[in-house]
Amino acid sequence: MIFSHHFDSTILREYDIRGIVGETLGEADAFAIGRCFGSIVARASGTSVAVGYDGRLSSPALETALVAGLRASGMDVLRIGRGPTPMLYYVATTHETGGAIMITGSHNPANYNGFKMMLGKKPFFGTHIRDLGIMAAAGDTVAETTGSARSIDIAEAYLNRLVQDWDGGDRALKVVWDNGNGAAGDVLNELVKRLPGQHTVLNGTIDGTFPAHHPDPTVPANLQQLIAEVHAQKADIGIAFDGDADRIGLVDDTGAIMFGDQLMVVLARDVLRTHPGATIIADVKASQVLFDEIGKAGGTPMMWKTGHSLIKSKMAETGSPLAGEMSGHIFFADKWYGFDDALYAGVRTLGIVARLGATKLSDVRQALPQVINTPELRFDCDDRRKFGVVQEVAERLKAAGATVSETDGVRVLTDDGWWLLRSSNTQAVLVARCEASSDAGLDRLKAALVAQLAASGLAAPDFSGANAGH
Repeated sequence: MIFSHHFDSTILREYDIRGIVGETLGEADAFAIGRCFGSIVARASGTSVAVGYDGRLSSPALETALVAGLRASGMDVLRIGRGPTPMLYYVATTHETGGAIMITGSHNPANYNGFKMMLGKKPFFGTHIRDLGIMAAAGDTVAETTGSARSIDIAEAYLNRLVQDWDGGDRALKVVWDNGNGAAGDVLNELVKRLPGQHTVLNGTIDGTFPAHHPDPTVPANLQQLIAEVHAQKADIGIAFDGDADRIGLVDDTGAIMFGDQLMVVLARDVLRTHPGATIIADVKASQVLFDEIGKAGGTPMMWKTGHSLIKSKMAETGSPLAGEMSGHIFFADKWYGFDDALYAGVRTLGIVARLGATKLSDVRQALPQVINTPELRFDCDDRRKFGVVQEVAERLKAAGATVSETDGVRVLTDDGWWLLRSSNTQAVLVARCEASSDAGLDRLKAALVAQLAASGLAAPDFSGANAGH
């Protein structure tokens, strides 16, 4: 049978494949992904692909179609069933598979779904994903054959490995977890039984309709239930996950949100005790405080491009033991495997808090240099225009003698602080952020950003309610 398939142009993203089920993404797409990806693995002399799926209502049917496509390309498919994305990464890393595919809509609304992929032990993204679309349209696949499929239960091995690196002793912390009805629920409910302390799991049942709140811990509104429970229990810490548990959100003992770059300060200090001088990577949206604190702790800070696949690749290249993003992707290569795992990041964070003794997590947060910043500001910009706008801004700034980093977009350093403008790799939007040590300084940074946008014919983003201590 001659194979050919055309994907909706909107679903082939920079870091994964993602679309609206029944509109831009369906079972025929899942089969085509399996058929093409299986062919890529086969041509690389691989023979097996691990497959997992999240708790979305559409995931089981997409998994069935995906497995059929992989088998048609001769793959031995290891089906790990429903669970968090990091558990799939764990299988791919420890079982030496030729590839791995996770069916997940991540933190998107319930009607979305998608696919995250690994080829061997490396992320499969960027041009690889675009090439998948070209392959499908051209029918460029290996000859159809019949592979095999078998189910494996990896949860117990994964749980044992998660707790293996517990280093907090026997101190009985009081911890509140918010699973957000996401894919980590079954694993999380078992994990807390293996850790010392008193643990409360909110929304622990996996439910693809996400009845409690949207599963994105970077949005403060989604953390309100967790904050309330931390207050009610006088807990030491609150931990939240996104829909597939590769991103973490954190609340300290006072109920204050600890953003991704603040958590990274805590983790970097700990990792640098045993890896002095090591390179610690964070994305371009992170606070300058993080990069300064890495240096103070004896590390070598590296600012890199936003995107979990890009960060993982840079980690492998530099031998970095730790990396993180503002979005809550935390990557440990210290004792771990270099992939983003919110469950593992949670265990490591609890170990640090347990070893603080009388010091509380809020004490650590409040002792950090205090800055004022906007959250991530996202505003519409046509896909055909967004990269050009950033380039125009960069050229004007350089011509004016500004201090500019072009690692990912433009990050401008001034006496007041810094501001950032970059184009999203996945949406028709521009992303901006500003950070200063004073309100007046922040106003000047915002004015500079607005002036540059106006010079490129764009309106100012909505700054209302955007100033926050951090």
